[in-house]
Amino acid sequence: MFFLSNRVDFIERKTALLQQLVPDAKITFAHGQMSKEQLENTMMSFLNKSYDVLVCTTIIETGIDIANANTLLISDADKLGLSQLYQLRGRVGRSDKIAYAYLMYPKRKVLSEVANKRLMAIKEFTELGAGFRIAKQDLAIRGSGDLLGAQQYGFIDSVGFEMYNQLLKQAVTDVKTEQSDENEVDIRIISDAYIPETYIDNESIKIDMYKRIKLINSEKDITELEDELIDRFGDYPQAVQNLLNIAFIKSCCQDLGIIKILDTKTSIEFFYSKLASLNVDGERLFIIANEVSKNVKLKYLNNQIIIAIEKPRLQENYLLLAKKLFVKIIHSRIM
Repeated sequence: MFFLSNRVDFIERKTALLQQLVPDAKITFAHGQMSKEQLENTMMSFLNKSYDVLVCTTIIETGIDIANANTLLISDADKLGLSQLYQLRGRVGRSDKIAYAYLMYPKRKVLSEVANKRLMAIKEFTELGAGFRIAKQDLAIRGSGDLLGAQQYGFIDSVGFEMYNQLLKQAVTDVKTEQSDENEVDIRIISDAYIPETYIDNESIKIDMYKRIKLINSEKDITELEDELIDRFGDYPQAVQNLLNIAFIKSCCQDLGIIKILDTKTSIEFFYSKLASLNVDGERLFIIANEVSKNVKLKYLNNQIIIAIEKPRLQENYLLLAKKLFVKIIHSRIM
C-alpha cells in the first residue's frame, strides 16, 4: 500500500504516527531527498514485500510499477494538480487485483472552487482510456492561455519549433481533408448563433455541446438536445435557439440537395442544386410552402428552384419558420 504525504520534513513523523496506529504493519518511507542508494534499497525492499506500507511523496508519480500494490491513500489531495492525481492513481491497479485509491483532505476544510473541480473530475473519470477526458477537464479548469504567447501552459520549446510546425501543418491538413469530404452547404446567415458564457460558462461542456449540435441529423436529435439543454441549464437564449435551428436546417438541406442558404435583410433564400431541382415535385412544394406561411415564396432561376422566406411581414423568427418548413418538406417526400 502507498500512503502519499507530500511533505519531506514531516514524512518521518507521519511514518511513526502510522506505525503507532497500526503496530502490526511493516511501514517505511521514501522521498526524493534520500540518496540514490537509500532510495533504491527502500524501493527494492518494498517490492520484495519486506514492508506492507510505503509512506512517500509524489516521487512515485512516474516510473514506479509495483503490481502487488493495490491501495493508495493520498493526504491533502486538494493541494495536488489534476494531472498529478491521475498519474498517482495509475500507480495502483496494475495487475489483476482490485485496486483502491482514496483522496483525502481535512474534514472541516473548505475547498476552493478549483480544488473541488479537480477532485470531482478524478472521481468521475475512472473508466479505461479516461486520460483524454482528464486532460480536457484540466484545460477547462486552468484555461488554455494564448496559442503562441507566454500564458500558454505548454510552450513550443517543449517539442521544438520544427516539430511544432510539423504538428500544426498536419492538424490543418487533417481539418481541410475532413471538411472537403463533407457535403457542405454554403451558409450565409446573419443571425447570432452561439452559446453565450452566461448560459454555459464551462468551456469543456460548451465544446462538447457544440460538437453535439453539429451532429444534429433529424427532428428527434434537435428535440432531444433542446430538452437536455433546458433540463441542465434552464431556458436557452435566442442565440442558442438560432444555433440549433441552423444545425437542423443545414442537415435538411444536405438531404434535399440544397447547396446554398443566402440571408439578406429582406429574405432568406434556399437554393436547390440544378440536379436536385429536376427531381423536385414543384407543385407539391408550392402547396407545402403556402400551408406553412404566405410569406414563403418559390422562384425558378437558372434552372434552380429557390425557396424564399420574406422577412418584413413575419410575426415569428424566420429561422423557426424555416425549421417548420423543412420538417414538412422532409415528411412529404416530394423528391
